[in-house]
Amino acid sequence: MQRLISGIVFILLLIIGILFVIPSGESDNGKLPIFGFKDVDNKGDTIYHKIPDFSFIDQDSNIITNETFAGKAYITDFFFIHCPSICPKVKAQMMRIYDEFENNDQLLMISHSIDTRNDTVPALKAYANKLDVNTEKWRFVTGEHDLIYEMADDYFITALVDEDAPGGFDHSGTLILVDKNRHVRASANGTDPKSVDEFLVKIEKLLNEE
Repeated sequence: MQRLISGIVFILLLIIGILFVIPSGESDNGKLPIFGFKDVDNKGDTIYHKIPDFSFIDQDSNIITNETFAGKAYITDFFFIHCPSICPKVKAQMMRIYDEFENNDQLLMISHSIDTRNDTVPALKAYANKLDVNTEKWRFVTGEHDLIYEMADDYFITALVDEDAPGGFDHSGTLILVDKNRHVRASANGTDPKSVDEFLVKIEKLLNEE
């Protein structure tokens, strides 16, 4: 039964993912589009999908919220340390982004662990140290299980507990670009270097737009 439920949830998220690749608004003056669902308020203004408030804890035991990224664009992904499948490929591409924008203070990065039981703060600290990155630039966070998975939905990323999947989790290798207004502006397949090549161009474009 659990496997059946996981399969149904996966299919629903896949449908959402297909919808996600369609921008909710056309690009304006060459700007990147805003992705996700949209609505119109009673004044006729378009209301775009927005990343909700969140609160997690990072590898240095700091509380990380939306305010951590205030006025900044950021890249996000979902992973787990002992992932035996796609995570190493995705992290290699995240490192490309980190290296490219390491000295650009307008772009930050956040990686969410979906293995909230095993990826403790000390484990995340060791993981960040192994990558040898500036942890003020790139945060590795954990938090309450349900809240992490709800955030995956908000970023249109697949993340499921699945005992039949490699490592016990079925998750997407998608990278997401979020602007300073909490709008999703671009995505990339984090296992595909060519997709990330295009993503790097979009990041630059957004930062110039900002």
